[in-house]
Amino acid sequence: METILSVFVPIHREGHKFIGVFAVVTFLFFLMELDFLVMMGVILTLWCAYFFRDPDRVTPQKEGLIIAPADGVVQSVKTSVPPVELDMGEEECTRVSIFMNVFDVHVNRVPVDGKIVRQAYTPGKYLNASLEKACEDNERHALLMETTSGNNVAFVQIAGLVARRILCWAEDGKDMKAGERFGLIRFGSRVDVYLPKGVNSLVAVGQSAIAGETVIASEKGREKQRDGEIR
Repeated sequence: METILSVFVPIHREGHKFIGVFAVVTFLFFLMELDFLVMMGVILTLWCAYFFRDPDRVTPQKEGLIIAPADGVVQSVKTSVPPVELDMGEEECTRVSIFMNVFDVHVNRVPVDGKIVRQAYTPGKYLNASLEKACEDNERHALLMETTSGNNVAFVQIAGLVARRILCWAEDGKDMKAGERFGLIRFGSRVDVYLPKGVNSLVAVGQSAIAGETVIASEKGREKQRDGEIR
């Protein structure tokens, strides 16, 4: 029984209303004997449940680790100025961008132990989130954390071409642990992480990341930027 139950992944509460709507509409199609629409309704209902899945994650426990905040593919690792709305100055730091497609888990997780010290929501466009200018032009929600080591780590939820809603339930002044859920983006998007000055990324472009599990950097380490190779 335990093995069977392990197959079923919890559904995030934000998805319940969408799944309910699709299920009710599908049932109405069934009553009207519209077979093709019933089939499409079943597919959409199952896809919606799949999209809002919210599996538990095992977060590495070691002081100074910075963990991926989102599932997806590491799209870029480059130096960049942090978002102006967070008032972090104009000095560049390493930015890790993780792109989520519509098949990835979209629940976002806190990347590091620390306290939320500032948040800023910025309305904007809905360009393809894989574009470089998306971090400046698109709708976004930026958060700044002071880590337990006293460093600043910023992370930004960025809406994409399909995404039309950014959800964030983190609270200013709240202490949070790496791997804790803090938000969600519907439907397909990107999350950027701005590392503390002098800290390099431990992931390579093209690498898959798992929110709450993949280590993307360490405050304590001074390892050089990693490169990757497809094999």
